[in-house]
Amino acid sequence: MTESTGVSPEDRKIITLARSARARNGVPEGAAVRDETGRTYVAGTVGLDSLKLSALRTAVAMAVASGATSLEAAAVVTAEESVPDEDRAAVRDLGGPATPVLVAGPDGTLRVTVTAG
Repeated sequence: MTESTGVSPEDRKIITLARSARARNGVPEGAAVRDETGRTYVAGTVGLDSLKLSALRTAVAMAVASGATSLEAAAVVTAEESVPDEDRAAVRDLGGPATPVLVAGPDGTLRVTVTAG
């Protein structure tokens, strides 16, 4: 587990963006990813009758649709304790197995950093 005090400014930014998306949209999760050029993509949970996506998978899809070819890091803000394997797989598909996935609570406090692996 990594404490918030050891979070880089770039990683703190994607946690803050993810937290803002969650709060602004009133959804269970917010997520943000940073691509190989430093661009960020932010998303919330999608809960339509015909389409259900986690915030993290939505953020990865937005990065891919915008032309990103790799990810440097991902963050998800959630009340859950962990990230589902399917979400980590989406990050791994674009960023590789070593891509860090930051999991923060609703207050933005980093709980744990896992790899997409």
